Amino acid sequence: MSAVSTHAAPDWNLAPLAGLSQIKGRTDATLSDAPIGQFLVDTVQRFPNRLAAVFREQNVRWTWAQFQAEVDAFASGLMALGLQVGDRVGIWSPNRLEWLVTQFATARAGLVLVNINPAYRVTELEYALNLSGCRALVTAEHLKSSRYLEMLQRLAPELATCKAGALQSMRLPSLQMVIRLGDEKTPGMLNYAEVLETGRAAVDVAALDALATGLSCFDAINIQFTSGTTGNPKGATLTHHNVVNNARFIAQAMNFSDADSLCIPVPLYHCFGMVLAVLACVSSGAAMVFPGESFDPVATLEAVSDEHCTALHGVPTMFIAELDHPRFAEFDLSHLRTGIMAGSPCPIETMKRVIAQMHLSEITIAYGMTETSPVSFQSSTSDPLERRVSTVGRIQPMLEAKVVDADGHVVPVGATGELLVRGYSVMQGYWGDEERTRETVQDGWMHTGDLATIDAEGYCNIVGRAKDMLIRGGENIYPREIEEFLFRHPKVQSVQVFGVPDVKYGEEICAWVVLKPGQTCTEDEIPDFCRDQIAHYKVPRYVRVVPDMPMTITGKVQKFVMREQMMAELKLQAAKTA
Repeated sequence: MSAVSTHAAPDWNLAPLAGLSQIKGRTDATLSDAPIGQFLVDTVQRFPNRLAAVFREQNVRWTWAQFQAEVDAFASGLMALGLQVGDRVGIWSPNRLEWLVTQFATARAGLVLVNINPAYRVTELEYALNLSGCRALVTAEHLKSSRYLEMLQRLAPELATCKAGALQSMRLPSLQMVIRLGDEKTPGMLNYAEVLETGRAAVDVAALDALATGLSCFDAINIQFTSGTTGNPKGATLTHHNVVNNARFIAQAMNFSDADSLCIPVPLYHCFGMVLAVLACVSSGAAMVFPGESFDPVATLEAVSDEHCTALHGVPTMFIAELDHPRFAEFDLSHLRTGIMAGSPCPIETMKRVIAQMHLSEITIAYGMTETSPVSFQSSTSDPLERRVSTVGRIQPMLEAKVVDADGHVVPVGATGELLVRGYSVMQGYWGDEERTRETVQDGWMHTGDLATIDAEGYCNIVGRAKDMLIRGGENIYPREIEEFLFRHPKVQSVQVFGVPDVKYGEEICAWVVLKPGQTCTEDEIPDFCRDQIAHYKVPRYVRVVPDMPMTITGKVQKFVMREQMMAELKLQAAKTA
């Protein structure tokens, strides 16, 4: 059955003023000052016996009270290891119950959770752990072709001989503890179950509650990595205040309540899973349903059908895979009502199919970025259909946005410029990088790097990207990062990476390569060089070995020319999106 809204919003004028592309969200909303741990406790007290989480692959079903007990036990276990408020704890795992417990246990203990992409390989893992200074890492054993423990052992061979929890690694100097999932024993590593049981035996809820009173909602609590234009990922540092309030307003836009159940096939390491899904459910008491460790269209459809889910999240690629699956008609999706499509530009035709064929009459589109916790614009369930399929909605409460030209002047309504966002959701900064923080956040305004328009009613449309970034299947990819890696290839003299349209992923990666004099190279050698060295989604699908790059008269590379030539060669067309 559909949930009844408990978050009815008053009418509010969200239109631009004075004919300029500057808008403010509702200012009559209340901002929570609860740290994440208390945020969960409040929900548990309201709905102790309601279903909280279902992990179908692990055959686990928890009520809110049972989930809280697991969180408190693991928080106590982490504290028993000597971890202290402000220490960083990494999590490197697909969607498993241990990820969810770690998310809230670290917050309960005042530890900073560092989200590590499950697709990361050795180079990326080393950089992320060292930049954030992780003292502990919770890690799965493997996912598909990613052998997490083997990669860690390559980075820290000292694990073979050190006492568990007492690592001293040359390449990972901050890392002292590796907590592995699963029952097998690995030299130098602790087991998740052991840490959990140690905590369970010594859990002191009163002490955890007392610790929470000393935490500020403005403390850093989460580091999420975004690809960087200078070649290395940036650690966007988010506070309790950032993500708790963003989740509350996301849930309100979907009219979420404890009668809802959300199917979550999106990854937990990403803001989509952690904030738009998990924290939004905690905000409202809605149940969280996890179909599996990673996305599978049949597992997702089965979960929606079997669990009578009322909501479903996903990037466009996921919805397309579900709609186009040969078994789609077998599943009962009649309980679906709402959800979010986000993560990359949403094809208008896909939105229409989702509404017509999946019963998602109240599905919303959300837009944002990790640095804004992440959502700044979202359509509502009551927005006209045409608005929901052709725009990214209107500004969220307690935020403001403007579209500016190259000189920083606000442009007229309907004109194109760079989108800037200001308010409670803007990140604390990039971890350990004040310079790039100052470049990106100025006078409280987050420079998104996205080109946008705002119409006379305040609806926003993203029309391009000022930054040199592409989005493949919901993953933000900066070409510079891939280019710098490919410069390591002994035959490569210069390389340019850019995106081309793709029906399945939105965009695919294309690399044009100029070889050093006297060298020969097949186009297969370039992706082969990347595999197992960088994340799979960063490996170029298309490669062209060319004699030179198209340039302007002043020597600037013309990526748009390369893109046009590849689109013509491959007979590709850009899909119309919101």
